[in-house]
Amino acid sequence: MTLPYAEPLVRLEPQPRVIPEPPRVGEPGGAPCSLCDWLADFEHSDHEKPIWYDDNWVLCRATGVTIPGVVWLASRSHHDSFADLPDELAQSYGPVVARIERAILGLGDIARVHVYRWGDGSAHFHVWLFPRPLGMLEAKREMLALWANVLPEAPKEVVADAEAKIAALLSAGPSAPA
Repeated sequence: MTLPYAEPLVRLEPQPRVIPEPPRVGEPGGAPCSLCDWLADFEHSDHEKPIWYDDNWVLCRATGVTIPGVVWLASRSHHDSFADLPDELAQSYGPVVARIERAILGLGDIARVHVYRWGDGSAHFHVWLFPRPLGMLEAKREMLALWANVLPEAPKEVVADAEAKIAALLSAGPSAPA
């Protein structure tokens, strides 16, 4: 594994803990869930549409994409984490992520698709899917997110083309080959 930074790195000491933690977006006492607002209206407005959606899930565009094919998946209903997903939604998660992974792999030149869930930004359930470009061995494992953060932004037309291909493969149905 190779960090996308020059040596020497300097280890920092952790900051003092903040307890209680401040509320996140979508939690009581925090800012309202803007994702819920968008989800309630996107089908009936002129706002940007998601890449793909069904009754339970919505696949969203990322901004500032450095690796074409980076997307994020959110629940259509407001839940915080795997721990509070209703059983029906939790059971549909695996199949929908498998479909999205197959669609991303269908872009070509992708070695793996990493699925990340960081729960500290918003209290609305969402996961990120990052394609690791074929041969980019320095970005294996947890290094992919670091590399994606420092690479130059990909051309918007290349990102849009990847999103359109992902959407087409997902729209083709659950068993469509990548």
